[in-house]
Parts: sequence; structure tokens; C-alpha cells
Amino acid sequence: MRDIVSCFSENAVNVSHSSCSSYSSNACISPSLVPSVQNAVTGIYKVILSTEKQLLIKVTWCKNQTGQGLSINFGDDPSTCFKLNTNLRFFSKKKGNKVIESDNSKIEVFWDLSTAKYDAGPEPVDGFYVLVMVDSEIGLILGDVSEETVTKKFKTTTTVAKVSLISRQEHCSGNTLYSTKAQFCDTGIVHDILIRCSGEHEGLKHPVLSVCIDKKTVIRVKRLQWNFRGNQTIFVDGLLVDLMWDVHDWFFNPATGSAVFMFRTRSGLDSRLWLEEKLVQKDQDRVEFSLLIYACKST
Repeated sequence: MRDIVSCFSENAVNVSHSSCSSYSSNACISPSLVPSVQNAVTGIYKVILSTEKQLLIKVTWCKNQTGQGLSINFGDDPSTCFKLNTNLRFFSKKKGNKVIESDNSKIEVFWDLSTAKYDAGPEPVDGFYVLVMVDSEIGLILGDVSEETVTKKFKTTTTVAKVSLISRQEHCSGNTLYSTKAQFCDTGIVHDILIRCSGEHEGLKHPVLSVCIDKKTVIRVKRLQWNFRGNQTIFVDGLLVDLMWDVHDWFFNPATGSAVFMFRTRSGLDSRLWLEEKLVQKDQDRVEFSLLIYACKST
């Protein structure tokens, strides 16, 4: 009997092979449009200590008209939230550390944003680091610092916890072109993702949704105003990935609504699509990943 993964992958779009796509390679190319701007980016990390204790760390970078900031949450306790105002005009403490108690654990946050460089979004791209120590173990490292540097900093052999990015959420606003990057598993490569909604301004009678990964179109949805919700299975880095879109509010609640795009990995044994599940499942060794994009169309 053939395995379930083989059965799924027969009908899935394989990103690794260009011959598997019947769509035009120009579907996501739009030289006249600039990708929408990210307003907030959230990463949820699953940390497993040497004691097998697990902790969720939620890191959010945000930017709006009034300011720019960083917040870090530990578990479900809102009282342990760590916040920084990273606006260059008002952000005076660009380097420092703070101790937090959460769920009987001692958490130390070290940061250095004094030379941080940003693109258009709220997340720094270079010249920074954020380090989270949990019970004297390295729980999370973001930015330009290595484990060796941390060990030298503390002048001791420091245990490194097992950490995985299990979810990334991006809130965007602007036009209908969205660009981001994603790594669907720890051993996979970083993929370029482009989402584009074409409309009447480009000579089309009905809106068309196109999603590209590494410049290859993986889905193309015509007559989008009638097919405003749907899903497609794609095959990336040997993984089944559910791609779901919901652009209902773009057409029926345009004033305040936003579209949602989701990429979620799953095993071949799991025949279900996206369900509301707990992010941490202690009886499951394999770490799944999800990317959610909330897109507000302002033009």
C-alpha cells in the first residue's frame, strides 16, 4: 500500500520542481506596485529546556504613526510582558537587561538595539540582538549574536535550550501586493513568498489572486469575488503545506476588514486542514509551523 504522503503529494503543487506548475511565471510580477508595509510582526517560539520544561515565547515588533516598539510575552501570563519603546526619538535605553519571574522560572532579557537598522517594517534587519535566558539556559537568540559570544559574555558554559519557531504573524497595510519570507522547517531553506491580487486597473474584468513561492506561481484564483475563501495543498521541502485564503472582507467589509492568508505545515497522517489547536502538544515530537498574513487593503 502506498503511504499517505505520496497520495497527498500527487495532487499538491511541488515548489521544488518548476515543471509541476501550469501557471505563468509572470503571474506575480508587477513592476508598478510596491509591496505593502508591515505594521506588526509576531514570532511565537517553542522552547524546551534541558529539564524538559516547555515555554512559549511571543516576540512582537510593531510600528505605527505614533511609535515603534518591542514586546515579549512568556506563556499565558500577561503580567510577565516585557515592553520597549524603540522609537529613535524617545528610546533612551537602547541597551540593557531585565529579570522577570514567570511560572516558577527566572527569565533574563538582554538587548542591544543601539545600532539597529530597519527597512520599511518594524522588525530590525541588522545591528541588534535580543537574548532570553530561562533558568540560566539560552532560551532564545535574535539578531547578531552567536552562542559562542553568549558563552564568553557570561564566562561559563551555558546550556542551550531547544528552540523552534512555530508561528509567524504579519499585519500589513497598503495595496494588494504582499512580500515576505518563510522557512517551513528547521532543515529547510528560506523561501520568498509573494501574494498579489490583480484587478480592473490591470485590464482584468474580475479580480485574480496569485501566490508565488520562489518566483513560481503555486495558486491562481480567478473570479476572486466569488471564490473569496479556499485552500490548496502545496509541497515544500518535503512537507505538505496547507495554503488557505479568506478575502471576504475585501469585498463585503472594505472599510474595516482585512484578508487572511495562512500557510501551515502538516504531516501526511493528518488529513485535516487548519483547525484551532494548541500550539504546544507534548505528545508530538514533530514541530509544525504556520505563517499568517493579515492584509488590510487601504488603496
